[in-house]
Amino acid sequence: MKRWARVALAGWLATVAGTAPAQVAHPDRWPAAKSPGLVDPATEAKVTALMRTMSLEEKIGQMIQADIGSIKPEDLRRYPLGSILAGGSSPPLGSPDRSPAAAWVATSRAFNAVAMEKRAGHNAIPLMFGVDAVHGDNNVVGATLFPHNSALGAMHDPALIRQIGAATAAETAAAGIDWAFGPTLAVPQDDRWGRTYEGYSEDPALVASYAGAMIEGLQGTPGQWGIQRGHVAASAKHFLGDGGTKGGVDQGDTQVDEATLIRIHSAGYPGAIKAGTMTVMASFSSWNGAKMHGNRSLLTDVLKGRMGFDGFVVGDWNGHGQVPGCTNVTCPQTFNAGLDMAMAPDSWKGMFDSTLAAAKAGTIPMTRIDDAVRRILRVKMKLGLFDPARPYEAKPGEIGAPAHRAVAREAVAKSLVLLKNNGVLPVKASANILVAGDAADQIARQAGGWTLSWQGDGNTNADFPGATSIYAGIAAAAKAGGGTATLSPDGSFTTKPDVAIVVFGEQPYAEMRGDIRTLEFEAGDKQALALLRKLKAAGVPTVSVFLSGRPLWVNPELNQSDAFVAAWFPGSEGEGVADVLVGGKRDFTGRLSFSWPKTASQFTLNKGAPGYDPLFPLGYGLSYAKGGMVPSLSEEAGVDASLANTSLFFARGKVPAPFALSLDPSVTATPVDSATAQEGAVRLTWKGAGTAKITGPAMMLERETNADLNLQISYRIDTPATAPAFLSLGDGRLNVTEATDRSPGWHVLRVPLKCFRDHGAAMAAVTTPFAITADAPLSVSIADVRLATDPAGAVCPK
Repeated sequence: MKRWARVALAGWLATVAGTAPAQVAHPDRWPAAKSPGLVDPATEAKVTALMRTMSLEEKIGQMIQADIGSIKPEDLRRYPLGSILAGGSSPPLGSPDRSPAAAWVATSRAFNAVAMEKRAGHNAIPLMFGVDAVHGDNNVVGATLFPHNSALGAMHDPALIRQIGAATAAETAAAGIDWAFGPTLAVPQDDRWGRTYEGYSEDPALVASYAGAMIEGLQGTPGQWGIQRGHVAASAKHFLGDGGTKGGVDQGDTQVDEATLIRIHSAGYPGAIKAGTMTVMASFSSWNGAKMHGNRSLLTDVLKGRMGFDGFVVGDWNGHGQVPGCTNVTCPQTFNAGLDMAMAPDSWKGMFDSTLAAAKAGTIPMTRIDDAVRRILRVKMKLGLFDPARPYEAKPGEIGAPAHRAVAREAVAKSLVLLKNNGVLPVKASANILVAGDAADQIARQAGGWTLSWQGDGNTNADFPGATSIYAGIAAAAKAGGGTATLSPDGSFTTKPDVAIVVFGEQPYAEMRGDIRTLEFEAGDKQALALLRKLKAAGVPTVSVFLSGRPLWVNPELNQSDAFVAAWFPGSEGEGVADVLVGGKRDFTGRLSFSWPKTASQFTLNKGAPGYDPLFPLGYGLSYAKGGMVPSLSEEAGVDASLANTSLFFARGKVPAPFALSLDPSVTATPVDSATAQEGAVRLTWKGAGTAKITGPAMMLERETNADLNLQISYRIDTPATAPAFLSLGDGRLNVTEATDRSPGWHVLRVPLKCFRDHGAAMAAVTTPFAITADAPLSVSIADVRLATDPAGAVCPK
């Protein structure tokens, strides 16, 4: 009671005095924990002996991590870095981004061969090679892809989580990689956040129940650690509060008091530390305005002090550069705050030089440097990296092993949540089944983001050897039961089916581009709804299989469905869907780990919060054994549909809201056919000097620019210009005359946003995301204009 009174009095005094929200944590208020097994006398003695022989340059090198897209193995002779990573779209050396395990093994070996060279004045210290293996070893072609975390939360099964972690570790080790950047222990509180699917639940208790299990799956228990056993280092992330940012904005500000930060957002960390997590990744986000990469009270006093974490803290992608007073190439503040290894993917060289200078000047105390290096070397030794044996590396049959796929298939089946069933499920295996929807036979759609590429885009079924689409799984089940399954993405048929299973949902996305402003599905462009209405009008009973990373407002689609299944992003094993839907041999057991919205404006919908009024509450889920009816639902979204669009400027023959096409008098627009659709494009014709542009509300594109996104245009030159033509975004203007392909047919032009920035565009407030200016006659057809992540063929015209 006395402590409560002191805290209450302090809060009242702060309010009266107008003090800013807390940015400094009080360690004694936080849960205590302790890393098991990381510190022991023998290991510490080995670390001490090695550190005595290391130069200052070698010590600083251990504290810097570079991305393989920006460093070559020979660079390590001049810069003795301690770690490399492969970012979401960074390819292995000399191979395409979408490569099987052999290319990744070769890359790892090439870098380590230089790091381990015997040469004068050099200590042979193995590298740590890290990847975002967030739902399997998802960078590697042929790997098993597990459901994303929002799906796994619906299983409520820590034991299966442990198996998923073990299978992920085995495939990651087989690809020559020893460090997985996971699990994500965020507790998403605003479903607009583009990383919601990386969180297991809005419920901190569920996240806490999974944290230790996944760590043990990836690493093994302390007595069984080691890459030689097919285990990899885990990285609990992102410390701290990334799931609570205001407005659900990625890399934003979590504006909560310390008690809330502890109760909700730190829930998974004590369990992760007690399970022995070797690394923790700092969050991009801020706590009440203070960047986590620079918050000593949380990184040092709470995490390493109160929580007893003995591993090392790694940064996120140039996250140190967001600390006040820092840049991507210099930030002694982050190391002094408690970061041990800076993730400096493309800034590693400058970061090495500036950190070395800061060490020599005493700006970073030698005690802090030695502590960071000790932690890093400790983990490398415990992971077995100093032992050259690699029995799992390139181990035949490990990537996509049948046993791993069986675990993933089980996870798919257990994660499905039945939201509605008016008696149409289970589908008889002997039925004539129509399988419709644009995602029915698209493995990339069911896999979601962080799949072969960062945003999960640009993938085809050929990129997933050994995987099974949802359609293929249903077809196999029907064939085994004496029925038929016919694929028809647009829902057309000649013989009326007994039932239609319609597979649709979100496009793949990852952080940043996944942030949304409304929870309405397909706001303003209801393609799936049109398909469902078409089937209903034909009298076909319809089962909706909805793919998403988060709950979305789908009331219109629910109304048009006889059954509705939340399938999340299930990954590579589509048979898991058929296991539950077809034949009735298996029941639904999945229960919502996120509350489902009643309106599109219920962005923060968390059990226990004031005004909690969901359509389907946390824990909801029907089954065959225990069904339930869903009445007709309101189709008033409650949010302006145009808010959903922040990256699509022209598609399917029109400019979607909130953007509009504006033409000078000398320019005309005529509908024409695109390569795929009647009147799916527009022909812009210049009779003289003028501009055609797309305008809209001001967009902040700094994050997109820093993340190397492109302005992507699908076009056809009908009449080449006789004078230079210019492409603009904001005030950035580029001469694209030589960059465009004037041969017949449709082409794609990708221009990095940074090119427009470097030519004068103010990326903090872009109101004109696309404009073409010509001073002479020109005719060009445009089929699609959008922001995109695929870097293939990107050019920066002068």
